[in-house]
Amino acid sequence: MRTLIVTLALLAVAIAAQPALGQQADPETRLEELGITLGPPPQPVANYVSSVRSGNLVFLAGHGPRLPEGGYVAGKIGPEMSVEEGYEAARLTGIALLASLKAEIGDLNKVVRIVKATGMVNTTPDFTDHPAVINGFSDLMVDVFGPERGKHARSAIGMNSLPINIAVEIEMIVEVTE
Repeated sequence: MRTLIVTLALLAVAIAAQPALGQQADPETRLEELGITLGPPPQPVANYVSSVRSGNLVFLAGHGPRLPEGGYVAGKIGPEMSVEEGYEAARLTGIALLASLKAEIGDLNKVVRIVKATGMVNTTPDFTDHPAVINGFSDLMVDVFGPERGKHARSAIGMNSLPINIAVEIEMIVEVTE
């Protein structure tokens, strides 16, 4: 009986912490709750910019899995890295994209919706589990923005190589308020 009461109490707390129906989650608060700190956005490594805003759309260039201590997660998924390690690399890539997005728009509460993501996985020709790798990115977007704003159209593509041998590269399109 005591276990049931504790379980019900924890469930009530969890429900109370969720936004009311129709309310949007605060992505800035969600990042804190998830223990994620957005550092400075990665700088472009060639003749391009990290993001371009056109009207209410922000187009983010391909980003890689930047490590908090510097550098990138490198290697091919399959022969050198597991799908789970690829998932984590895609999640790190999502964090780098959020840093660039925040630098562009100032406040992640301006996000109306993550519209489209293209995920590229560095792997061998026989690898076929690209979606499981890119889920690291997609799951993060839903965790941060909620299902209404975080779910997006997506492609998950295998590549023979990626710049500096990064494990994953992802680009995204985001709708924002004016």
